Amino acid sequence: MITPTPHSQSIYMREMMEHLGIEPGGGTISRLGLSYAAAFHRCEACPSKQACREWLDRMPAAVAFAPRFCPNADIFFELLVDEPGAWVRNLHS
Repeated sequence: MITPTPHSQSIYMREMMEHLGIEPGGGTISRLGLSYAAAFHRCEACPSKQACREWLDRMPAAVAFAPRFCPNADIFFELLVDEPGAWVRNLHS
């Protein structure tokens, strides 16, 4: 089994955001920089790396919510609520 590096962890977070319809480069991130930084650090320390990788691999391209095991579910929800059009994109995907 390959242990993810911190760099690959940031890829997990980016993939999770893409599945949720959150634009990592969008204005939401700059407005919520502290939340984004907290999410990055939570992701790095997450004990559910294998579960996360499996979830990302088996989920469709768009989902409405992060999985329950994700320590960033609350932050991703906040980012979703604050990102204009994210909910609409997810409903139509």
